[in-house]
Amino acid sequence: MQKIMIIEDDPAIREELALLLGNEGYRALTVTEFVNVPEQVTDADPDLILLDLGLPGRDGFSLCADIRRNSGAPIIFVTSRDSAMDELQALSLGGDDYITKPYNMLVLLARVKAVLRRSESSADADILTAGKLSVSLTRGTASFGSKTAELTRNELRILVRLMDRPGEIVSREDLIEALWDSRIYIDDNTLSVNMTRLRSKLEALGLPDYIKTRRGLGYQL
Repeated sequence: MQKIMIIEDDPAIREELALLLGNEGYRALTVTEFVNVPEQVTDADPDLILLDLGLPGRDGFSLCADIRRNSGAPIIFVTSRDSAMDELQALSLGGDDYITKPYNMLVLLARVKAVLRRSESSADADILTAGKLSVSLTRGTASFGSKTAELTRNELRILVRLMDRPGEIVSREDLIEALWDSRIYIDDNTLSVNMTRLRSKLEALGLPDYIKTRRGLGYQL
């Protein structure tokens, strides 16, 4: 049974989500004490996290960043904040999807299933290599020589899509589709932010020009 952790401070919404997920065959784990939340996530080892932005003591952005240091579980933000900048920041910090309240329950369940499906498919293989760079899909890391960098789920998807087609030009549209399955939920700026972060990590490994920009066409290894 897949475990979904609900990090939401409104008891009514928290209980509604737990009931909804339980009826769909998931095991719902609820956070009720908002201290040491990253440690609670590590201990619970969920398959997916539903995360609110407005939480007691700290916001979901900083919490997401802390969770990402030790957990590769996909994160869906479920929040009443509907600005494009909030969504951009959430995805850039390693969130996998962003849903605004009030949400349609059937749509929420569909997005949960889609994110879990993507997460499962990305773990089907383990190690990808291209030249001297190796990527662990299960650990979410990239390694070159003696150095290793942790990747967010979105950075990992970008790199995997490029490594699947070495030497080929991969369009921005193709990468957007690989990240979020539908261009409805992502814009060009968000892809640029994730690409910049990925390139910075590769540069720190000693691969400053690993991903080349083919202006007007896309990207290429």
